Amino acid sequence: MKLALVTVALLLSGTVATPAAHAAPLAGSAASGTLVARYSFDGGRTSGIRDESGNGHTLRLIAGNGGGVRAVPHRSGQAVRFPAKCRTASRCPHAALQSPSSANLNPGTRPIAYGAEVLLAPSQTTRGQNVVQKGYSSTSSQWKLQIDGSAGRPSCVLVGASGGIKVARSTVTVADGHWHAVECRRSPTTLSVLVDGAVRGSRTISARLSVTNNRPLSIGGKGAYSDNDQFQGILDDVWVRIG
Repeated sequence: MKLALVTVALLLSGTVATPAAHAAPLAGSAASGTLVARYSFDGGRTSGIRDESGNGHTLRLIAGNGGGVRAVPHRSGQAVRFPAKCRTASRCPHAALQSPSSANLNPGTRPIAYGAEVLLAPSQTTRGQNVVQKGYSSTSSQWKLQIDGSAGRPSCVLVGASGGIKVARSTVTVADGHWHAVECRRSPTTLSVLVDGAVRGSRTISARLSVTNNRPLSIGGKGAYSDNDQFQGILDDVWVRIG
């Protein structure tokens, strides 16, 4: 576990980014349920990344147009940097880290919490960037954490097997060049988004909303598609708890 917060200078799109003044909560430490996936990225690998929950959800790199991820320092370990914002209209680099579908990553109607630590500069925001997800809103049920719009505000998404997109949006940005812990929590009837341990948005959902699909767990984007919703900053400590 990464327990000590030390000053780290990271160059992100020409902006020196330093950690926030407060220490972010440990990954998933306040969430209930069983840990079903966790990635600290401390091994320095950019593919074949081990799932530290012990459930075997190994991540492999999915990339296109020359995209990739690279290990960068964070606290006493490492994080992963995704492709920077693309300034051209086509053939932008794409990269995501994916693990094959697994039944224990499907919450059904049970509570689920999932999150990550994110570092994103104001200059790196886009219409939408996917942090972690399982499933797709148009073809299956889904749970997802994303960073939305030029304001860089995180949001949590649930799509049930019967359709209908439910979104809880944060009132605060995380695109400020500092590290932030971002989390989504689903209780039986509430979906909440938390930033650095504080609830920053919520909405009511049906207790019958069920998320079960055969899609991969995907971090940093949908895959290597042209409509990838590419995350363009740095991620660390991605985790999922269910139950």
